[in-house]
Amino acid sequence: MQILLAFIIGAVIGVAVHFHLRQRLTRGVVVAPMIGAVTAGLAWTALTWSGVGVDTPWPWLAALVVPAAVAYPAIAVLSRMRVARDAREKQRLGIA
Repeated sequence: MQILLAFIIGAVIGVAVHFHLRQRLTRGVVVAPMIGAVTAGLAWTALTWSGVGVDTPWPWLAALVVPAAVAYPAIAVLSRMRVARDAREKQRLGIA
């Protein structure tokens, strides 16, 4: 049941990443929270399946660190890719 807390923590970190990075209009509102929630859940699952108990700090620490370490660069790259694609499309259509 504690994995739900990991999902919530990851989603909150994803929301923070979404609002911290610029170019919010180039991506969906749910992209960053979903990346955060999924990565926190995967980290929690991997640790519990490998035998690390929830009474240790490692799953909790992973639920905090992994979403931030994955979501921040992923969202930055997705935003940059979208801006570049939009610029190419505007140039191709002659509306730049």
